[in-house]
Amino acid sequence: MCNNGIKTLPYKRFFIIMTLFDRISEDIKSAMKARDKVRLETLRNIKKVFLEAKTAPGANDTLEDADAMKILQKLAKQGRETAQTFIDNNRQDLADAELAQAAVIEEYLPKPLTAEEIEAAVREIISATGASSMKDMGKVMGAASKKMAGKADGKAISEIVKRLLA
Repeated sequence: MCNNGIKTLPYKRFFIIMTLFDRISEDIKSAMKARDKVRLETLRNIKKVFLEAKTAPGANDTLEDADAMKILQKLAKQGRETAQTFIDNNRQDLADAELAQAAVIEEYLPKPLTAEEIEAAVREIISATGASSMKDMGKVMGAASKKMAGKADGKAISEIVKRLLA
């Protein structure tokens, strides 16, 4: 007990905030224990890319979560595109493997916005910027890309902006 009569506990509580890099490392251990080959292979690939980004010139041996998210988005997009290429060439077995890896990567990405949510955000940006014609598309796209970074595909945003400004 302290001198003010309040009972104190002999331990302290710490809150550990894990970075995305740390989370991937922990999940690699879990995948090894579960003997999940697809997940383990995918997570090891992600960690390899993260390590390459951390050790790149100018990175100062750090990888911010925002940069890690961009890397994950790129990897997921590459996986989907590769799977589509395999499907086009009648190689469903290889496409399934790529799609399984893309699904593991997407578990770490934020939930993407729906078309309705993107449209609502774009309408808000259009009214805030005062855009009225296609000449203002660059201004709207810049603001929309910043606001919805990581949550919406640039192509989807562009199509909605074009439709609303037309």
